[in-house]
Amino acid sequence: MAFLAFGLASCAAPEGDLSAIPQMPSSAAISRNGAQIASQAGRDARAPSGYLAFCDRNPDECRAHPEQPNKVRFTSELWDKLEKVNLVVNASVHAEDDKEHYGVNEFWTIPVDGEGDCEDYVLAKRKMLVLLGLPEAALRITVVLDRGIVRHAVLTVVTDQGDYVLDSLKDDILTTDKADYVWVERQDPASRTGWVALR
Repeated sequence: MAFLAFGLASCAAPEGDLSAIPQMPSSAAISRNGAQIASQAGRDARAPSGYLAFCDRNPDECRAHPEQPNKVRFTSELWDKLEKVNLVVNASVHAEDDKEHYGVNEFWTIPVDGEGDCEDYVLAKRKMLVLLGLPEAALRITVVLDRGIVRHAVLTVVTDQGDYVLDSLKDDILTTDKADYVWVERQDPASRTGWVALR
């Protein structure tokens, strides 16, 4: 992958573009406590349209193998991989809105040209971690609200010691309870649709 430049920005997507949930419930109805993210998973959710289009173009990127574990053991080796991947992608991808880059509101892709928005950072990190041997099922694309209003995507890594957030807005990797986001929805291999709403 040829990542070219440096930049960090959130995704300010129009209502419904990043998230498949058409109407946002009140903030009180959405989980602010990331530590409870797994136990608060609610109903099945439709996958975001940008993700579905990405999978149509790249089916091999979206096939989790059923025999793979849906969480990984937390080790110092895992931590090193997470830190390196997060830093490399954050430093190598220049943040650019899909409308400016591709002329459309939402276009999810692995940013091989060195430019992308938040979900492109997520896809690049997920791809690199899979190449480093992590199972796809433990690497979950997660839709959040930043500052309670701006739609944003992060990668959550599910481990036996809790979930960790790889974020285009921060080089530090945080546990979900330390990441100050409103949690909206994320991938979940146990879901019929592959995505769940986070309440």
